This record gives sequence, structure tokens and C-alpha cells, in this order.
Amino acid sequence: MALFAVIGLGSFGATVATQLIELKHEVIGIDLNKKYVENISDQLTHAVIADATDEHVLDELDVKRCEAVVVAIGEDIEASILCVLHLKNMGVKKIWVKAKSKAHHMILTHLNVDKIIHPEEDMGVRVAQSLSYPMVSRYMALEDDHYIVKVEIHADHHGMPLRKLMNHVPEIKTLLLKRGSRIDDNPAPDMLLQEGDILVIEGLLEPLRRLSKYFKRL
Repeated sequence: MALFAVIGLGSFGATVATQLIELKHEVIGIDLNKKYVENISDQLTHAVIADATDEHVLDELDVKRCEAVVVAIGEDIEASILCVLHLKNMGVKKIWVKAKSKAHHMILTHLNVDKIIHPEEDMGVRVAQSLSYPMVSRYMALEDDHYIVKVEIHADHHGMPLRKLMNHVPEIKTLLLKRGSRIDDNPAPDMLLQEGDILVIEGLLEPLRRLSKYFKRL
């Protein structure tokens, strides 16, 4: 269990905060908007109506104890930047920031924050990926155009040997197969797939695209 702070409890910030709670972490939520704080206060470890652009407030809340601080301030770019500067001055270990615009992103880059988040853009990418590759339920981007992809097996593939499916894309590595509650981290090539099986595979984008086309033809 770790302690996190989320500054800005609008739609994005509230989602981050509640998801961290579901993952069994402790979360301090901070927002100047009383309504936002009241809407989520009973779900967080600690929720505070406060101005996060005031360094004294951040110091009193002792946010430097946190494993990471997420700055999810929405429309007010100046407030976001001022908050980040205070966090940097306080020596906060890790700072993730929601960026509102390209200019905001550029300034945050110069401030050397640990991660810049574009929620709408990221969600747009995920929606486009899901529309383009319907067999993909979740994915994680790695470096050098590599992806780890979670694929759900549907009725069209029921009874098909794993080898027959993966022979279309020999460059892709099968990391594991999940069937119900059982996880096989070294599935046999002759294993017959069942509807509802989950495959976790890894590879470059181009072979994954070829696999996607094969799924679409079935």
C-alpha cells in the first residue's frame, strides 16, 4: 500500500483517485471546489478543500510523503504550473501532470515532470485501437514499437489449435493463456483454444496488425 495525492478532483482526477483506492492505496484528494471534494470525500482516505497553488497548504498536508502526486487541475494552466513548481521545490518524489494544451505540455516538459498525461488524447487512441483491432481488449505500449496485447478468444476460434492461430504471425510471442481462473505461462502449441480464453501476446505493431486482419476475416 502506498500514499498518493491527487490535486484536482474533476472527472479525470476523481477517476484516478478512486481507482487508486480500489487498488488498496491511500489517497489524499485536494481541490478548491467544495462540490468536487464533497462528491468524493467518503471514498478517499483524506479529502481537502484547499488551494494547491499555495505552497504552505501543500506543506501542511505533507504531500512530500506521497509516493507520487497527480496534478489533475483542468482549465487553469497557470494554477497547474504553479502547483508543479511548488511540488518540485518541496522535493516530491514523482509528479504526474494532466496537460491541457500543447503549450501546457511544452512548459511541463521544461519543468521535468515525471509524466505528462493527455486524458482525452489517450482515450482517443484507445478507442481508435479498439475500433481498428476488435480482437484486442487491452494493450500496453512498450519501447521501440512493441506492444503487450490482451486478446479474447471468440466462438470463431473455438477448437482451433494455438499453433494454427499463431502460425500466421510467427514473430509474435505468446506470454500466457488464461482459462477461467487457471493461468498457463507456457501453453502447448497443440492446445485447443476455447471461447472465452484470454491470450496475452507480445510483438511489434506490424505483426499485430496482420493478426488483427486474420481475426477480421473469420
